[in-house]
Amino acid sequence: MVQAMALPRNTVGIETVIGILKQRFGDRLQTGSAIREQHGHTTTWIENQSPDAVVFPRSTEDVAEIIKACAAHKVPVIAFGTGTSLEGHVNAPAGGISVDLSQMNKVLAVHASDLDCVVQPGVTREDLNTHLRDQGLFFPIDPGANASLGGMAATRASGTNAVRYGTMKDNVLSLEAVMPDGKIIRTGHRAKKSSAGYDLTRLLIGAEGTLGIITELTLRLHGIPEAISSARCSFPTVDAACQAVMMTIQYGVPVARIELLDEMSVRAANAYSGLSLPETPLLLLEFHGSDNGAAEQAETFGQIAQEFGGTDFTATSTTEDRNKLWQARHDMYWACLQLRPAARGISTDVCVPISRLAECVTATQNKASELGLLAPIVGHVGDGNFHTLLLIDMENADEMTKAGEFVGWLNDMAISMDGTCTGEHGIGQGKRPYLTKELGSAVSYMAAIKSALDPDNIMNPGKII
Repeated sequence: MVQAMALPRNTVGIETVIGILKQRFGDRLQTGSAIREQHGHTTTWIENQSPDAVVFPRSTEDVAEIIKACAAHKVPVIAFGTGTSLEGHVNAPAGGISVDLSQMNKVLAVHASDLDCVVQPGVTREDLNTHLRDQGLFFPIDPGANASLGGMAATRASGTNAVRYGTMKDNVLSLEAVMPDGKIIRTGHRAKKSSAGYDLTRLLIGAEGTLGIITELTLRLHGIPEAISSARCSFPTVDAACQAVMMTIQYGVPVARIELLDEMSVRAANAYSGLSLPETPLLLLEFHGSDNGAAEQAETFGQIAQEFGGTDFTATSTTEDRNKLWQARHDMYWACLQLRPAARGISTDVCVPISRLAECVTATQNKASELGLLAPIVGHVGDGNFHTLLLIDMENADEMTKAGEFVGWLNDMAISMDGTCTGEHGIGQGKRPYLTKELGSAVSYMAAIKSALDPDNIMNPGKII
């Protein structure tokens, strides 16, 4: 594991706050070692830094009480959704209180005619879409994991549908949040647009809980398309697949999803999900629209794919076949782990302008090969974002050193291509060293905002800044 930086602990303050919260919340405050370790857990190579206690609020007012107590005694507060973050976001480097929002899991309102809804932060994306299904609506952001919507907003998540529907910042109309002094604010209302003051909604989206805790979200919804068609197509090289992606986007095909699996990932998917795909680079696509529109989009892509050596092109509109294909894509993390069963997976992501995508992905494959690392690649390539899963023996110091070299090299390369060190995973602890490389002096203004809103640095300290 990678050693995470520890911050000074306020032991007396932490003990005082635990006593206050225990009296107020009773059994909804837990201090057992197992639950604390769970709430420091991240699916990453960063060491676990457990909080001192975990509390389960059920309302915005509960969250405000927790933060007021912590603010009074300068105790860290770390928001926790479902624990699917990848860069150490939920670790507690200075100890403190983990605020588990899973019991704030109500869909508060659905305004079908306005295509929006209001939810608490513990509602997961799958739960929301199940709730919406009988109204012909859906929420499109799909990061793969069944993450909580509050966590998805806090990390500015995106996922497979981003190429058509955008990311969380494009699909959140307004927020309710508790700020570092315990005050409750609302950043806007349900209007589709506003020119009223600073955009605090987007300031909090992607802030990773460092500026406040989100307690309510007003989200944009979309109508379930009349027709949904999925397609798959194999390519001789990753470069050819990426060139087909670029041409598809530039041609204006309104593709909803376009995902890349390299040859190693396809091999893993075949073994894990019982598929029989050609073990060459693969594109998975989805088209939304009318019956004729979806079919026309698939046909157009098929013609583009032929220009770049695409073969085994298959389109389907049956629900069973589509679900099987996309379930295999969502299971890729677990599938790739089977390529080296004793290894741990280190997932990292970058995003580059789509014109540099083929170059970036090919260079990434070559670098992993040069270092002797097993590193399957999957990606939301319709917007230039891809993920590499390093399969590493954590007990092997040489492999760990090479993994660190690879991750640093990949982040630097993406930045050098006018891209970003993270398209959707966020900064957390793991990507902090690269933020200044990417944004330069802009980071000092982020630090100024953080200091102004949270002068005692109690909100998820040690992350981003």
